[in-house]
Amino acid sequence: MLNRLVALGLGIGAVLTAIPAHAENCAMRDQVVQRLEQDYAEQLTGGGLNDATDGEAVVEVWASPETGTFTVLMTTAEGLSCVLATGTDWFAQSPVQMPAGLKS
Repeated sequence: MLNRLVALGLGIGAVLTAIPAHAENCAMRDQVVQRLEQDYAEQLTGGGLNDATDGEAVVEVWASPETGTFTVLMTTAEGLSCVLATGTDWFAQSPVQMPAGLKS
């Protein structure tokens, strides 16, 4: 029983400390884009609409072939962008060409 309580306490503590950390990864889109372009030489490579529970948001992937870094952003209708993921060793994939007559 004590082990379960300790595990529960650690789990709750991890969630509570992660929430403020996530909030620090958000800023107005123009500020985020400026930093991605200037500090990481990243460019917008693709994106789309995400039907979030509190309204639509735009998800974008920014990447740099020069530095190999990439960033995934989600931007709300109000212009607030949050970094969802970052990484290294970015590679671009060409679209797969389907032979004529085949369905995907």
